[in-house]
Amino acid sequence: MHVMIFGCGYSGTAIAKAFASPGVRITGTTRSAEKAALLAKEGIEAFVFDGETLDPALAEAMASATHLVQSIAPGKSGDPLLRLAQLNLKALMPKLEWVCYLSTVGVYGDHKGAWVSEQTSLHPVADRSVERVEAEDGWLRVGIRLDLPVSVLRLSGIYGPGRNAFCNLDKGTARRLIKANQVFNRIRVEDIGACARFLSEHRLGGIYNVTDDEPAPPQDVIAEAARLMGIEPPPEQPFETAELSPMARSFYGENKRVSNAKLRALGFAFRYPEYRMSLAELWSSGRWQG
Repeated sequence: MHVMIFGCGYSGTAIAKAFASPGVRITGTTRSAEKAALLAKEGIEAFVFDGETLDPALAEAMASATHLVQSIAPGKSGDPLLRLAQLNLKALMPKLEWVCYLSTVGVYGDHKGAWVSEQTSLHPVADRSVERVEAEDGWLRVGIRLDLPVSVLRLSGIYGPGRNAFCNLDKGTARRLIKANQVFNRIRVEDIGACARFLSEHRLGGIYNVTDDEPAPPQDVIAEAARLMGIEPPPEQPFETAELSPMARSFYGENKRVSNAKLRALGFAFRYPEYRMSLAELWSSGRWQG
């Protein structure tokens, strides 16, 4: 087995760790030589990829890949890998058996706090979510054309070691923004890795919400992390008057509860199904710092 991860960042590295076992070759791409060196320390054979050109060493590695994970976000000109491969993915990766595309629950847009499933119609609001929908469609079409299982993972807010409410409280950047009835789902990064491996082992394609069981107000997560740390949480701030970047404000423009029932029905067991036990594990293990 040769797992190749395009865009081997936070989620990609977690997927690499989930697949790591004797006899499995794991390669990944990143945008800089410095990050490539860090990936090599994690046991990932790393290539620099700028999203525009394939160097010969990367092209040679692609030729033996059996499993492809695409984690690079699309831009205005579309998905970088689809653009490069055109209709010729099979020529670049002749041994390919399974594809995983990392998307986002942002494709659903705003549902005013209602539950959404994989069958819910998409109403993407942000440009980045519109681009995601186009990329999802592109990868699903590749699967049909090449008769390959393509799993599209719609991820909710990603957190885990080194990226969590404890880190934000520690740095003094955590905020408790209050917006009436606002909830978000989240997902522990290790569950993303485990889910990718589960779907590949079952040779499954299709669309899956990869998310926890409990959509919750974001301020509650900060308060719980502060409680575990034994510190006072930051003061509550009304969302309407808070100074926020346009990106941060846009997240609050979408309110939905995302269901993971489809994955559960297949037999996938989330290790961190809700934020309280997940935060408790991060804190007690000391792994919150990464």
